[in-house]
Amino acid sequence: MMKIVSEFRLGDMRIRYVSDEEGQVGMELYPASMKAELADGKSYRADPLVQWKKEGDAYPFGFANGLTMRNSESVSRMKYKGQQVEEDGAGIQITTTLEDSEGCRISHILSYKKGNPAFTVSAEFENFGDELLTLEMMSSFSLGGITPFAGDEAPGRLVTYRIRSKWSGEGRLEKRTVSELLLEPSWSRHGAYSDKIGQNGSLPVRGYYPFEAVEDVQTNVVWAACLAVPSSWQMELYRRDEALCMSGGIADYDSGHWRREVRPGESFLTVPAFLTVCRENVDDACQRLTKMWKKADDGTELPVIFNEFCTTWGKPSDENISRILKVLEGRPFCYFVIDAGWYADSVKGWESNMGDWEVCEDLFPDGLMATVNKIRNAGFIPGIWFEMETCGKDSKAYWLEDHLLKRHGKVITAGGRRFWDMRDPWTQEYLSGKVIGFLERYGFGYLKVDYNESIGIGCDGAESLGEGLRQNMEAAQEFFRKIRRRLPDLVIEVCASGGHRMEPSMIRLCDMVSFSDAHEEKEIPVIAAQVHRMIPPGQSQIWAVLRAGDSRKRIVYSMANTFLGVMCLSGDVYTLSDSQWNLVDRGIEFYRAVSHIIRDGHTCYHGTKQQSWRFLKGWQGIVRYSDDRREALGVIHRFEGQDEAAGMICLPVGTGYRLERIYEGADHRVRLEEGCLKFEFDEDYDAAAVHLVKD
Repeated sequence: MMKIVSEFRLGDMRIRYVSDEEGQVGMELYPASMKAELADGKSYRADPLVQWKKEGDAYPFGFANGLTMRNSESVSRMKYKGQQVEEDGAGIQITTTLEDSEGCRISHILSYKKGNPAFTVSAEFENFGDELLTLEMMSSFSLGGITPFAGDEAPGRLVTYRIRSKWSGEGRLEKRTVSELLLEPSWSRHGAYSDKIGQNGSLPVRGYYPFEAVEDVQTNVVWAACLAVPSSWQMELYRRDEALCMSGGIADYDSGHWRREVRPGESFLTVPAFLTVCRENVDDACQRLTKMWKKADDGTELPVIFNEFCTTWGKPSDENISRILKVLEGRPFCYFVIDAGWYADSVKGWESNMGDWEVCEDLFPDGLMATVNKIRNAGFIPGIWFEMETCGKDSKAYWLEDHLLKRHGKVITAGGRRFWDMRDPWTQEYLSGKVIGFLERYGFGYLKVDYNESIGIGCDGAESLGEGLRQNMEAAQEFFRKIRRRLPDLVIEVCASGGHRMEPSMIRLCDMVSFSDAHEEKEIPVIAAQVHRMIPPGQSQIWAVLRAGDSRKRIVYSMANTFLGVMCLSGDVYTLSDSQWNLVDRGIEFYRAVSHIIRDGHTCYHGTKQQSWRFLKGWQGIVRYSDDRREALGVIHRFEGQDEAAGMICLPVGTGYRLERIYEGADHRVRLEEGCLKFEFDEDYDAAAVHLVKD
């Protein structure tokens, strides 16, 4: 029979610790406004607080060995020892202690800050025995009892959500029923099943984001979790009885070749997980999570950025930059970013020359400082691009093998790149001079950190390849912190072939994230909107690449994309006509007027469900409300094949608003009627944006 160990209210959420007849202690979560009777009509076991496995212990039962490491012998031996609660006016920390008879102690640590819409969970393993122990799995969180609102779960009642990602296609929401994933309980409740997603390597947002959610569609309750992890990870949905379970953490030995030795007296702390529950929809649940890694609001207007990459395509010479500055001077740009290529070799070029970080004299005959001073004199803060964790095949650094990552004694090579061993003191010192010293010497105020390959499953230098990878990425993040300590006012943008590092631990380290490498594609507004689920849009940098041949419609389409994040312009700026610049300037003015809504709002999605992002149909309407709902930003893109009569699009926004300003290239007959914004589009691939205000 299930028993309640303790219960706590965390804002509008309630957390419940339960134990079953086998002595296992689990955690359940539900909205505080709802009543969830304990085991009401359901037959299920408590899902253990921490899923882990020690080398030598038995693998799980139920035909699950090789599929999952959950519920191993290690888990079954742990017994509840107590719970410590530390509470003050700022929040609460709940530490639940589990122990076995072999010297293993686990502390399950839940931390909640008052007013937050989510909380963090991590687990710490301690070896207080006399022998070395080896971990093969260690979850950050495990959540059970889903759903507590139904004794007899009808088919289709539980729906799962994941967020898929690929290069230039980040942020696609995937929806599947529990039945489709074969996660209904078996007839005998004996066989166990796990549906696992994850990623191996140093591009944590490749394939999937480290996120998972489950919705009870009959009560509109959504449970959601996200890991803060820069390396290999896994998320699991698991079923053996009438309750669905969800867990996640670093990738285990089966999935990510991870083993960690813990000597007597030593401990190991997992990466944190963020959890929430709400009686809303999955979009709301995601935005509750993103508030946990959103930058504190300092009240400043979002910047307008110029990045010359899509202007010079890797040839950021003094001549090219000077030409651009003549056009930009006097316009309200904040940062001017010199992107890849400034270190090019006069013969081999720039694409595979990263690692030596020597300024190309051919590009900057008077020295880089002369160009940087021109940027400052034009009124902009200078920025620079680095890919500091890798070496290209055309660099001398590529052959410094004593300081590069290896696997089974051989240097890891991916395409034309190799990887610095960030744990190596020599590497740290080398990069401190080449990167931090460089930034200090030239006085850069903005750093774009790119990362364009993955280390893969792991590297030498630890007891397993996966642990080697984890340690290396931990050291890489420490280098980011070192940059912060030396240059506290530096603005850092994280990029990894676009959005492949768009996870909480990297977002927290930096100020902005590149949303995608879809520099000029028509699907930019779709990607830019979708990634709102995983990154606050005030930290999501969106490209608007302007071309001399762009029509008025195309200029507006590109500029409107940036209203879904932080504006970053590039392209043929020195050959745009006066009329084109007029549209751009109007777009910048509109963006600056609504930047506070982009930074501190809440996103709602409307429009056509897209089967293909490369062949868009219908329309997309994004409404972002200010936190107090007194203002709203509507961004509308029409694609192809609009079915509604006369191209009419109706976007629900709510009542009480008036039109404050409109950004468009042609007359779309925009009007407000009975809580709906109405637009009339005559052509495909057009856009408009509106700013709404309540009096």
